[in-house]
Amino acid sequence: MNLIKKIGPLNLFILGLCVLIIVVAEYLFLRGDERHAIFVGLWAPTLLLIVIFIKQIYNGGK
Repeated sequence: MNLIKKIGPLNLFILGLCVLIIVVAEYLFLRGDERHAIFVGLWAPTLLLIVIFIKQIYNGGK
């Protein structure tokens, strides 16, 4: 419970969403749909980059 408070519930949600995106991409890739798997797989780093950017703006660039 202390870990959830330290990381924050919203950050855990974003992390869980990224894991789900990676699992879906792996499923698509193993099913043989490589192009869609790569497309979906690129969502996770993009989502993390957007979250990091927003946190940098919110914290004043520190």
